Amino acid sequence: MAARIRWVKTHCGRMDHGGCALIAGVKDNRIVQIKGDPQGRLNRGYLCPKAVASPDRLNHPLRLRKPLRRRGERGAGKWDPITWPQAISIISDNLLRIRSREGARAVAFCQGMPKGLEHFAMIRLANLFGSPNVAAVQDVCHAPREISGVHTCGFYPVADFDHQSQLVMLWGSNSTDTNEEGQICSRLLNRIQQGSELIVVDPRKTELARRATHWLPLRPGSDIALVLAFLHVVIIENLYDHDFVKQWTYGFETLAEQIDEYAPEVVSEITRIPAQDIRAAARAYANARPATIGWGNALEQNRHAFHTARALVCLMAVCGNLDVPGGNIQALDPPVQGLRQFVQADRLPEKKKDMIHARQGTLRGLMTVPPSLLKRAILDHIPYAVSGAYMQGTNPLLTWADSRQTFSALNRLAFFAISEIFMTPTASMADIVLPAATHFEFDDIGHYGLGHGTVLARPKVVDPPAGCRSDLQILNDLGKALTDPDDWYDDSRDMLDELLRPAGIDFDTFTRRGFLQGPQRFRKYLASGFRTPTGKVELKLSRAEELKVAPVPRYLGSLDDNCEYPLVLTSAKNPYYLHSSYRWVPKLRERSVEPIVLIHPETAADSGIRDGTPVAIETRSGKITQFARLSDNLPPDVICASYGWWFPEDKFSPQYDWQSANYNMLTTTENLGREFGTPNLKGIACRIRRK
Repeated sequence: MAARIRWVKTHCGRMDHGGCALIAGVKDNRIVQIKGDPQGRLNRGYLCPKAVASPDRLNHPLRLRKPLRRRGERGAGKWDPITWPQAISIISDNLLRIRSREGARAVAFCQGMPKGLEHFAMIRLANLFGSPNVAAVQDVCHAPREISGVHTCGFYPVADFDHQSQLVMLWGSNSTDTNEEGQICSRLLNRIQQGSELIVVDPRKTELARRATHWLPLRPGSDIALVLAFLHVVIIENLYDHDFVKQWTYGFETLAEQIDEYAPEVVSEITRIPAQDIRAAARAYANARPATIGWGNALEQNRHAFHTARALVCLMAVCGNLDVPGGNIQALDPPVQGLRQFVQADRLPEKKKDMIHARQGTLRGLMTVPPSLLKRAILDHIPYAVSGAYMQGTNPLLTWADSRQTFSALNRLAFFAISEIFMTPTASMADIVLPAATHFEFDDIGHYGLGHGTVLARPKVVDPPAGCRSDLQILNDLGKALTDPDDWYDDSRDMLDELLRPAGIDFDTFTRRGFLQGPQRFRKYLASGFRTPTGKVELKLSRAEELKVAPVPRYLGSLDDNCEYPLVLTSAKNPYYLHSSYRWVPKLRERSVEPIVLIHPETAADSGIRDGTPVAIETRSGKITQFARLSDNLPPDVICASYGWWFPEDKFSPQYDWQSANYNMLTTTENLGREFGTPNLKGIACRIRRK
């Protein structure tokens, strides 16, 4: 008798940020179908192409299934299979040897985009090991918005899509393609369907821009100038919320003086947006009550990230849209264990002073090391040497700025190990590669620690292959080998129950509920003020001198016009992949076969470029090849290249050709933003030619 399909509810975890509720059909320990759960807290049945194809990762013939030890030269692609006890022993012996010789801070723990509880379990491991250095990509994703918000208004202001807004302004956010953390596009589309007016700030005319009343195709890298022009219109035209500004802001007069020089007519020359369009959009936002800003991490991917995020919080504040239903709110967490307790922060009390970037003068509150500054420590021993690393969920050769420099840094490490589900360019350089379970193959909790007020149950759907282990189990095993075993668990699943204990439930009960949401309360400042030194929204930072930052947001200058590199380079996430992940999944690769660069037809004609032909893209830092797609959905002086490309089908190179089309061959770690160590990933001077 044939086995019946068993349906299991879970949440998406490692295909996108979003956290869509899924219903997985299981037969004989294989997922045969994925559906969107119509009762899902965030998606209400929505499903993206990545989720539909996600089961194909589990049974891929080239999936990693045994721990591997490098044989021969680093990157040569020669491996010996070993047992799990051998792998844990080799990793712990090497990291402990480095610690005994150079100190715990000489070992870095590296995370890509946080995908679940594994990021925080890694921080726990680093703290207990004694290393202050957990390196991650928050400097270009999430942290500038979160930390700038904390310094300005005392919290991270997230868009409230649970309540109707009169207007939604999307700034560097294209959620129908990529979905921000906790901001599934179905919720946004519901708001639009119910009457919210839409403003889109994006160099590309996306599908959402086509639906917008106002589309502002700004020049990449000029976001801060545009926000200051909005503030100019709002303040000069007396459109701000006078009562809120008077009672709940600090430094309004200083901000008003500062923005005097950012009239739309002046900023138009910087952003390439007509002054009348800037004024119309600013007036629309200021006159809407309430209005919300859905801000994406595109605005964080240049050295102006702090000033841009600060200015947007100031705009939310002066228009009275902070912590109101349908505005940008402070989301309250459900009653789960606090982050500080879970990561055992008290065990490393000097961490804030000893982190690599703290010694480089970054802004207070950034608790992960920017990769650009980690590489400086590896290559130049600034501010001290790092010579060992453990990595998970990351592919730095593709995703960190300046890939040549990253290659040199990986080669310079005395030892590094990585967990992966497929051999990637970065994994091919490791000393030890561990075969990881996918998120369908272990119990996990999603969205913990992300500031959106919701945590999601991700129960296991199928068993992993015999040789694969979850990152939580790997970290638990490494924790016992590297630190006091009493600080870890008999079973890694026990850490889920510990995290949920304050809510009075265990993981099994949590699975039946599906999610926990914090209480929804608004205008909390009426009772206790804002959590800043002045108790108000600090349009002017009261601790600016102490923090060594400008007291009010300012424009630092943008891309210089250069006849040698006359175009402006930007990039966008691919809706079929997650950063550099999953180009080896056939159903996704069929939807996006090759790296594409969007070029305006006029620009292409000037260079003799036709649709589909190979194009050389060149910056001062490097040169790559991608394939032309002609489009009038972006300005003539802007090109939009694909990001995260490597070629797992390339059998002639053990590192899968990580150079020829890799966007980060065009970027540099020079001239970083001081506040977060952020490199310019967008708004880069470039040129193109027919290959």
